[in-house]
Amino acid sequence: METQLLTKKMSSRIFSEIMNEPGAYLIVHEVTKALDEERKRRLKFYNDITEQEKIEFINGEIIVHSPVQKKHNQISLRLAHLLGIYVTKSRLGYLGMEKIMITLTRNDYEPDFCYFRNEKAANFSDNQTLFPAPDFVVEILSPSTEARDRGIKFKDYQTHGIEEYWIIDPELEILEQYHLIDNKYELVPSSDTGEVKSFAVEGFQIPIRAIFDDMENLKALQNL
Repeated sequence: METQLLTKKMSSRIFSEIMNEPGAYLIVHEVTKALDEERKRRLKFYNDITEQEKIEFINGEIIVHSPVQKKHNQISLRLAHLLGIYVTKSRLGYLGMEKIMITLTRNDYEPDFCYFRNEKAANFSDNQTLFPAPDFVVEILSPSTEARDRGIKFKDYQTHGIEEYWIIDPELEILEQYHLIDNKYELVPSSDTGEVKSFAVEGFQIPIRAIFDDMENLKALQNL
């Protein structure tokens, strides 16, 4: 409901701006034509994609991702251990990694991690390939993806009401935690304990260093 209200406000603002233009009919015609062409490309994208590639559809453009660096992969593995064990043990829902494609109003993404509470996950089938907006997403930055992770994805995840968004920087070894408050992402201040506590994954709390260090990861796994 909150997402619908936010979208309605944005639509109202854009509508007012267009109606103040003398060329309103021309603008609407061009936008409709462009969106129709984009819709056709998106349908072709769905037919052409394979499991071998990490690929996304963003504002009409097909983005094929390069292979990840080792440090990116190590962070992904550490977090997969922690999140995977916790979600499975607690029976909290479904955790997707790397190749799970979420399909939003206009764009299709394959986040590094996405989590769905049981309310959504209960409706998933074993053969499903396209998924709705999750409750929690994680993106691990790389030089080729940082602009999108902080730009269009940040805005899109926020607009579609995804409750929590983590951005992990492998170079600086920093985790940025964003929580959706009043339809906007707010950066959560780092805790004095050096731990991060999830809002979307009930009870999930880990030392931030466990994402970047093998020994800290093992200690956190033992605590889980």
